[in-house]
Amino acid sequence: MLRDAQTARIKRAHMTMFKHPQTALYSGVMLMGTSAVIDDCPTAYTDGVNKRYGRKFIEQITKEPQLRGLVLHENLHIALKQTIFGVPMFKENRQMANLAADFVVNDIITCIDGTVNNSHERLVELPDGGVYDPMFHDWSMREVFNYLKKHAKPKCKGNKQGGSGGGQGNGTPQGGTQDSDVEGDSEWESVTVNGKTYDLSNADEHDIIDISKLSHEERKDLNEEIDRALREGGILAGRMGGKMPRAISDMLEPKVDWRDELREFVSASVRGKDEYTWRRMNKRHMANDIYLPSMDNETIGEVIVAIDTSGSIGEKELNEFATELVSICEVASPEKVRIIWWDAEVAGTQEFSGDYTGIASMLKPEGGGGTRVSCVSEYINEHRINADCVIVFTDGYVEDNVKWDISSPTLWMVTHCKSFNPPSGKKVMVSYDD
Repeated sequence: MLRDAQTARIKRAHMTMFKHPQTALYSGVMLMGTSAVIDDCPTAYTDGVNKRYGRKFIEQITKEPQLRGLVLHENLHIALKQTIFGVPMFKENRQMANLAADFVVNDIITCIDGTVNNSHERLVELPDGGVYDPMFHDWSMREVFNYLKKHAKPKCKGNKQGGSGGGQGNGTPQGGTQDSDVEGDSEWESVTVNGKTYDLSNADEHDIIDISKLSHEERKDLNEEIDRALREGGILAGRMGGKMPRAISDMLEPKVDWRDELREFVSASVRGKDEYTWRRMNKRHMANDIYLPSMDNETIGEVIVAIDTSGSIGEKELNEFATELVSICEVASPEKVRIIWWDAEVAGTQEFSGDYTGIASMLKPEGGGGTRVSCVSEYINEHRINADCVIVFTDGYVEDNVKWDISSPTLWMVTHCKSFNPPSGKKVMVSYDD
């Protein structure tokens, strides 16, 4: 037996969206965990699995389309895995991360134009105060976050006055963390998007589980559970003729292991010289005490690794990439590995040869300014470097018209911006959450 009228409203919201082709996709996610109306919640929140709705808050939402919009909002935070993959952003600035997450999910809600039972009643609407801007249509949380960070107003000492705006309902975005020690929260005062100002200076009151504290297996299990829920909902939506938003389809597309792609790329760059080398003796004649050179037909010359130092590539990513590169170098034995550190210009270089086991500890990143990857191509041409292959490691937030005038095969290892399309070579999205 239902406890009260507000609990019944939440259940009706679920049932209505289960039966509609535009929201049936999220039915499996809505069934994850529990959904409850509670007294000690000012608005609504999710911990990445369960959903909680403040009683007084939803009592104020008298329009059922807006209540359904609120329910969908919380479930979209889960469906888009924002509580899993948004952890670095929440740690950097939870208010900005909340705002970015809300812009993304509210764009999906706004684009749903269905009605209930062929009536004029909209299926879902944003509650009053829900943040939305059409500029962010089909953007990822990371893309929105980086835009907000770029346009945020630094907080002046002693100035605690911020702008207006907020998330879903009461002027405070959903999707954050209550950890008061989150790094960087005090750096920004506000951000203005198309004339509307949002406050970034207040601590967020919503409760989101700190996914970073979960073990690798727990994170993997949660990720797989969400995928299963979306695929089950996708079957139901498909039978009804529903379509899957780009944000969901991109997330569910088969993942490519960037490590395998990197190994394959370097292996494919091995060139046959058909030359003799004294570095390895011909074993066929050594038994007769005859020492002859062997054929050196599987060698690789110089490998260039161009690493972006301007964006969101941190020490963890750099160390993992360097470790993987070391193992590849030990197998392929390139004659030289040249590291190019770049931001708006080439900030520095390092060269390694022979024993590559110490690369990870000897890397000395330089730079930290703007972003212009074309400078790497200019540097290679200016110094007439004839590399067998080039590996570019970047977050993907580079200039619009990249000039890449080199003939060496290029592999672009992109950590964040899915919309980046390199002018030549192959792009691989890098993920460290697997």
